[in-house]
Amino acid sequence: MAQAGFLGTAATWSADVTLFLEIGMGMGLLAGTLLARAKCYRAHAVCQSMIVLLNVGLIAMAMIPSFRHQIIPKLPRKITKPYYAFATAHAALGGIAELGGLYILLSAGTKWLPEKIRITRYKFWMRSVLILWWFVLSLGIATYVHWYVPRP
Repeated sequence: MAQAGFLGTAATWSADVTLFLEIGMGMGLLAGTLLARAKCYRAHAVCQSMIVLLNVGLIAMAMIPSFRHQIIPKLPRKITKPYYAFATAHAALGGIAELGGLYILLSAGTKWLPEKIRITRYKFWMRSVLILWWFVLSLGIATYVHWYVPRP
């Protein structure tokens, strides 16, 4: 049986930790943005890279199993219900945001990608992925609230 959460909702401990970590990572991405504005590019790269990589682990360990167990068996039949719609939109857009973050990391931080497919407009792509990441975080919070916060 899953351990009760610590945020006072109907969520499990794992769901509460995931929410807490995701919000923390969102704040970390904003801190990384401030590092870039301050021209501390090395610290910016380390900060953003650590968050993108931590998120891969969180997606693999918490989000994918939850989605496979709670959502996939009911799709596409129940996609119009908010319980399934929020989670599905969060998963789809979150996957795009995470892949975008990994692509930026590989393109800007390594020489692994051929020069032809590396990005050149870093600011545009980094800002776009940051905006998408925050939208996805908002969908994740909406999913958490819809799933676990009791309605009066």
